[in-house]
Amino acid sequence: MSTGKTLNLTQNLHEYLLSVSLREPEVLLQLRQDTAHHPRANMQVAPEQGQFLAFLVKLIGAKKTLEVGVFTGYSSLSVALALPPDGKIIACDVSEEFTSVARRYWEKAGVADKIDLRLAPGIETLEYLLAQCHAETFDFAFIDADKENYYAYYELALKLVRPSGLIAIDNVLWSGRLIQPEIQDPATLAIREFNSKLAQDDRIDLSLIAIADGLTLVRKRN
Repeated sequence: MSTGKTLNLTQNLHEYLLSVSLREPEVLLQLRQDTAHHPRANMQVAPEQGQFLAFLVKLIGAKKTLEVGVFTGYSSLSVALALPPDGKIIACDVSEEFTSVARRYWEKAGVADKIDLRLAPGIETLEYLLAQCHAETFDFAFIDADKENYYAYYELALKLVRPSGLIAIDNVLWSGRLIQPEIQDPATLAIREFNSKLAQDDRIDLSLIAIADGLTLVRKRN
């Protein structure tokens, strides 16, 4: 039997999915459990999503990657563990408080030397990288930061990734608020506009995956 749409996961079915597919290293589990007590714990990526990002990085043979939005470091740690010994992440965030947790777990996992944390507004960091001749040198980028700047991050990341490079963008289903027209807050409006623009962008190949809160995958065309 086949279905014409993405399956809606019940709690029990989601737990089954994790039980037969999640291979979460102990250090990632500890970080996830630590962050669960954080007042903004909802900002952390789901474990199956972190594993999927790591899978993508291995699949494309990525060595140089970019992250916009670190929080406590689950996604960056997932990627760093998947990178080869000479792999690097440039990780962008504005919070010393949140990323202090990330730094602690990067050290614990033995991957701190792979991660170059830049504490500054993401747009500034990405523009600086372009000015320093990093255009088309990144294999992979992950965007999971303030939604109002998503399109700006995307445009800059598209310049930074190589042809055939991959960009992953989180929260593109926004807990279903996108299809409720009465919701008009700035973040929701920004993601609605972002999704619409990407649907029409002929510079890329595109797939929106219904994992966690929605993940858009963008492949930069040659």
